[in-house]
Amino acid sequence: MREITSKNNQIYRLFQKLTVKKYRDRFGLYLIEGENLIEEALKNKIDVEHILVRSGEEQIIQPYMNLDKVFITDKKLFADIAQTKTSQGIVASVRKPELSLEDFLKRKSSGNFVVLDRLQDPGNIGTIIRTADAAGYSLVIAMKGTGDVFSPKVARAAAGSLFRMPIVTADSPKELARLVKDAGKKLAASCLDGNTFYYEEDLKSNIALIVGNEGNGICDELISAADLKIKIPMCGNIESLNASVAAAIIMYEAVRKDKD
Repeated sequence: MREITSKNNQIYRLFQKLTVKKYRDRFGLYLIEGENLIEEALKNKIDVEHILVRSGEEQIIQPYMNLDKVFITDKKLFADIAQTKTSQGIVASVRKPELSLEDFLKRKSSGNFVVLDRLQDPGNIGTIIRTADAAGYSLVIAMKGTGDVFSPKVARAAAGSLFRMPIVTADSPKELARLVKDAGKKLAASCLDGNTFYYEEDLKSNIALIVGNEGNGICDELISAADLKIKIPMCGNIESLNASVAAAIIMYEAVRKDKD
């Protein structure tokens, strides 16, 4: 266990950089904060590179004393790294998974996928990842233009699911449609002008559910490529639901059908 006393320290500067997406992409690392997330990462055998602990709270690091990459820093320096207002006093840098959509599809998974089409809100992205994990989905696909799935806010919203759910990217609707259909999946678009209600379709397996951008919905190319266009019934004057709420309703249809 070593102490960091200067903001010019190499490890400290790395933590600072990892608050910015371009550096997360460059170094292949991202930040997680809090005891629970770090314990989940270790439990799921995620590569934890460094752990930074706020001075005065050394008791937090007792479970990690066998790690040689634990650092202590003063409260002011730690506050500049912490991503929450009421931090638990511990933050870690962890290795991002290296997995492509092509590599995943070679596994021939029979599970459902969820496709994030340019979603931006970190809370929505993290919640959908967590719900996909709970609903038994096997993959999350982030389309180009989607917010960073490894941002600190997404990591908090997704909780430990970020360590368990395989997450890959797709550059274009054409690429996504080709690879998903080659894998034997049906593209299901959740949209306001859907042809059928979601519970009228068999969404138990081999579905790639598309969740669209919070403001603009699913792009035209993916709607055109979709095998199913489904909708959620609405009462009163409500036209749409929050993206993560809508995704949860439809994803859990697989669980409901499995129990029938």
